Amino acid sequence: MNAAGRLAAYAAGLVVVFGGSYAVASAVVPADAVAQWREDAAAARHDPAAHDPATDHPAEDTAAASTDEPGLAGLSLAADGHVLSPVRAPGAVGQPGTLSFQVLDPAGTPVTDYAIAHEEDLHLIVVRSDGAGFRHVHPALDPATGTWSIPWTWEAAGTHRVFADFTPAGAAGGLTLTRTVQVAGDVTPSSPPLSAVSEVDGFTVTATGDLTAGRSGELDLTVTREGEPVTTLEPYLGAYGHLVALREGDLAYLHVHAEGEAPAAGRTAGPTTTFAVQVPTAGRYLLYLDFQVEGRVRTASFVLEAAAAGSTTDAADAPGTSAPTAGAPETHAPETHADGSGDAHAH
Repeated sequence: MNAAGRLAAYAAGLVVVFGGSYAVASAVVPADAVAQWREDAAAARHDPAAHDPATDHPAEDTAAASTDEPGLAGLSLAADGHVLSPVRAPGAVGQPGTLSFQVLDPAGTPVTDYAIAHEEDLHLIVVRSDGAGFRHVHPALDPATGTWSIPWTWEAAGTHRVFADFTPAGAAGGLTLTRTVQVAGDVTPSSPPLSAVSEVDGFTVTATGDLTAGRSGELDLTVTREGEPVTTLEPYLGAYGHLVALREGDLAYLHVHAEGEAPAAGRTAGPTTTFAVQVPTAGRYLLYLDFQVEGRVRTASFVLEAAAAGSTTDAADAPGTSAPTAGAPETHAPETHADGSGDAHAH
């Protein structure tokens, strides 16, 4: 058979495979797929043309294979020999189902043993490419198959990024791998403006501090309610705050480091949590703070601008970093927590 004939036959095969796969969206990852991922992992650790067999649309992995920028992750589906499998999920908005995936080790075998980090074996972050619809959840692991799964319904159509943040048992450090998933439906793009203040369920969270490319700085996140400092922040995932930072444009996953020790059980704190931040490039960053009060976790979101290294503009004047957005309530609360610590957690 000539080359054109072989390509035609291959394309026809793909139509059959992907046309019939939608009905098994919530099933565990099949053995033939595992074999293919094992082959891919051994060959290149990169699969930019992978398709999501549980949707009507391909899960196009546009993330780069690797990054040389320090402090960044989540730009690849493979790192240190580990590979994130294609993500199975419902294919359209409002359709209930299951989101599932596996992590494959350097031998192509599903990982079933993980080290606990911040009270969980794996943290799953899902966000649309424009920063909308952020979710931080913790799926369940099937130890027999190495499949992570969680009930799932998409709230908005468009291109979504799925980040798996985990540490394999015995590994020297954690990994953040990513896949891109397409969700069918009408898309209304979001373009959030710069904002250092977030309103959520009656709470006001204000971000202040220094965000300058190539330089470590401190970012303070202060929680108030009706203008009064909130000093009843409860531990969540072993800390008083959990911060995820993504670079606008490529959604690179920024490693942000919390200051202070882990909080003691049953202690509360507030109003301010402090994070050590170092961004690699100037530009906008999307930040999401999970905090817990009265047993309920809420998420505050921000869009901050990082100044260029060596900029003549003082970093303190950078929009969205040092001063609250106009009209936000001022607070002169101390920067330490009620228990005297600066405890927090971030990625």
